Amino acid sequence: MRVGIIGTGAIARKHAEAYHKIGYEIVACTNRSPVAGIEFARATGGEFVPDSEQLCHHPLVDFVDVCTMPDYRLQAVELCAEAKKHILVQKPMATSLATATRMIEVAGAAGIQLGVVSQHRFDDSILFLNDALAAGRLGRILQADACVKWYRSAEYYARPGKGTWAVEGGGALITQAIHQADLLLQLAGAVKEVFAYWQKGALHPIESEDVISVVLRYTSGATGVIQASTAFWPGSPERLEFHGTNGTAVVIGDRLATWNVREDADDPPPLAGEAASGASDPMAISTLPFERQLFDFGEACRTSRPPRVSWREGWRAMQLVTAIYQSAAEGRPVSIDQNLPGPD
Repeated sequence: MRVGIIGTGAIARKHAEAYHKIGYEIVACTNRSPVAGIEFARATGGEFVPDSEQLCHHPLVDFVDVCTMPDYRLQAVELCAEAKKHILVQKPMATSLATATRMIEVAGAAGIQLGVVSQHRFDDSILFLNDALAAGRLGRILQADACVKWYRSAEYYARPGKGTWAVEGGGALITQAIHQADLLLQLAGAVKEVFAYWQKGALHPIESEDVISVVLRYTSGATGVIQASTAFWPGSPERLEFHGTNGTAVVIGDRLATWNVREDADDPPPLAGEAASGASDPMAISTLPFERQLFDFGEACRTSRPPRVSWREGWRAMQLVTAIYQSAAEGRPVSIDQNLPGPD
């Protein structure tokens, strides 16, 4: 498969490394800074083009990978819809649920694939837990939690748009912890209601939250919490915990650290290996889950099947984040509608 990349910053370099490993070709890239874009093109073997419109209409591009700040999503989908090119967008799907919904409508009308990067769904630990929890090995889930107590420096937030509602859609929750929110939805199921408290600009001079605490009530009757921050120096690896009637599973970073299950005689869990985490360095993460997701999306485009992470999963994560922000702003519980937008 041949890829065009919009945005050539740090995450694009991770994607480029993953594409190289799976044998996909980067044929074109673009960036608002020609100097940065040309440098990326030279490093990856692609062609630099001056704008997104030319990239989306590039005759050699099979699908477009959007690695920009989150405020540039709908525009890219509209260009890809016009060019009939499939599109993969970096998380979060958008800065607002309304924009995400419009993206779905545009992609659906054009008949193009719309995927959302959620590479941690492809971690070995999560692949194991997805099957194990579906098989009921933990019993009935009573509690499912996510803890993302990270640190980001003043330099990180000094970049234009960082921590703003207009450009990023919020702070620590939507930018950092949306991965773990998505994994809770995947593994523990839909969330029915949330109640949240936030601290906006607790440590950093930003307009959004760098500390937030959330109580969750799942449709299954289970409860849980999300704690997210970029203010806790030096930063700790993210943590997922699942407590069922038959045992407990804990993921630290990308590694399954605990699997304590009564009378469990099924396939052994993948407990070995070093954990990778972006707790203090955003790029201290493995490329393997990216390789798996990017390959899956390419195959979905090639064979016209849905990708394993489509707009549905991206929208659900955005919906949960939006409800949490509404609860924190209004100081009340917020219920979540379980209907999806767009085509079935």
